[in-house]
Amino acid sequence: MIDIQGKSATDREATAVGRVRMNGAAFEALSEGRLPKGDALAMARTAGIMAAKKTPGIIPLCHVITLSYVGIEFELAAERREVVIRGTARAQAATGVEMEALTAVAVAALTIHDMCKALDPAGRIAGIELVRKSGGKTGLWQREES
Repeated sequence: MIDIQGKSATDREATAVGRVRMNGAAFEALSEGRLPKGDALAMARTAGIMAAKKTPGIIPLCHVITLSYVGIEFELAAERREVVIRGTARAQAATGVEMEALTAVAVAALTIHDMCKALDPAGRIAGIELVRKSGGKTGLWQREES
């Protein structure tokens, strides 16, 4: 584990994005709230937030951080039959919250996949990546659009 004792606590924020792609039947059922297991987006939001709070217990050598905010947003992209997940974590800490944002998105994606798999066992989780972080010595970093 890295020693962060000498680092100053600053406002930290990180945002990650990921996607869950599925067939038309699963996407339609998810969009209309007709999945057999219930409201996948509400469940995925809750699961992602809970996962972000448990990141140090999942990822080895991750520091315990008191998060001040975790948010999960969804965009339904009908033309691609995918759910775009955007997760943001914030804290005032001596180290960043990138792993918390990434964990939130990954677990939200897993939850959506789990709740849709009866209608599409071949659904895919794709492209989980950090897109923005701020705070600390390096300041603002943002992924360039490709």
